[in-house]
This record gives sequence, structure tokens and C-alpha cells, in this order.
Amino acid sequence: MQTLGVSDSLPHSESRIKSLLWPSIRSGSDVDYLGIQGYWVCTFVAVMTLVVPLFALGNAQYLRQVIVIALFGCVLFVFFYVGGIGVREGSRFAAAIVFLIYALDTGTYLLTSPVSVAWLIKLAVTVVLFSNLRATWIAAQWVPGTEESALPPRRSGTFGDKFVDQWPQWIWPKIRIPYYVLSALVAFVTVLGYVALLFRHSR
Repeated sequence: MQTLGVSDSLPHSESRIKSLLWPSIRSGSDVDYLGIQGYWVCTFVAVMTLVVPLFALGNAQYLRQVIVIALFGCVLFVFFYVGGIGVREGSRFAAAIVFLIYALDTGTYLLTSPVSVAWLIKLAVTVVLFSNLRATWIAAQWVPGTEESALPPRRSGTFGDKFVDQWPQWIWPKIRIPYYVLSALVAFVTVLGYVALLFRHSR
């Protein structure tokens, strides 16, 4: 559990449910905890966006459909996983764009599907992503160098530590600008898709 960033002893004096859905944000430790949580949530979403489209390949009748579905899954995997890296590094842009795109998808799913386990999971993930967005914006208002803005030291003792603490801070500065471009493209295609969907239903 500690490897996943959800230790048995939470760094907050609050219930586990509240710490997950609407946590208190009073210090750099709280922000760091939520960054780790957001990183794992985005990684989960990224894997699901890569795996779930594979089930649609069985219904594809043409090679072009297979290529489009596979490419779509790969692009969303990169978008959400790298977005998780940005969330881990406290990027307000990454936290905002990941939440926005996932919230749009969740809203459509909730409106068009009956209540189910998947329905509840998507709603919970959306709330967690909003918590990360909230944490990054609150932390951005703190004065650098103050006690509340101080982040805990990053560990590197285990593979999990390297994956969660070392890898994001090493790779994010190198891929931040390309991620901005990818995010703009994903946002454009997403909005275009929703406009087309609304137009089709209005006819």
C-alpha cells in the first residue's frame, strides 16, 4: 500500500474517504501526498484508456478502423500518463487539462449509461482529479520558502520510490512543452467530437 502512495497511516487527521475525495490542504506534505495520489490515479486511467479500446477491435470490420482505435488508445494513454507526471510535479496546467478531459467524458457517460460499478468508479476518479487540481492551485498561492510550502524530501530507496519520486521530476522538464502541444490537440479533438455529438442529437 505504501508503494501506491496510500499508506496505512495517512498524513492527515481525517477519515480515509475524506482524504481521498475532499482532503485538507494545509502544508507541502498534503500537496505531495495528493501529487502521489494523482499520479497513480492518472496512471490507472491511462492504462484503462489503452486496454478498454482493445475490446472494440473485435467489432472493427476494416483495417482502418483497427488502426484508428489502436492509435486513439495510445494517444490517450500518453495524454493521461504524462498528465499524471505533471500532476506529480505540481503543474496546474496538467492538473486542469486532465481533469477537464476526464470530466467531459465522465459527464457524457453518466448521462447516457445506467448506474453501475463503472459509473461509480468514473465519478470517484473525477472527484479525485478535481482534488488534485484544487491542491495545485492552493499550493501555487503559497509564498516560496515558507514552512507551509516546504515539500518533504523525495525518496529513492526502492523501485516504487524511483517510479513515484525520481522519475517524474527527471522527465517532466524534458516533455512539458510537447505535452502542452499534445494536450491542445486532444482538447481540440474532444471538443470537436462533443460538438458533432450535440449537433447529431439536435437534428
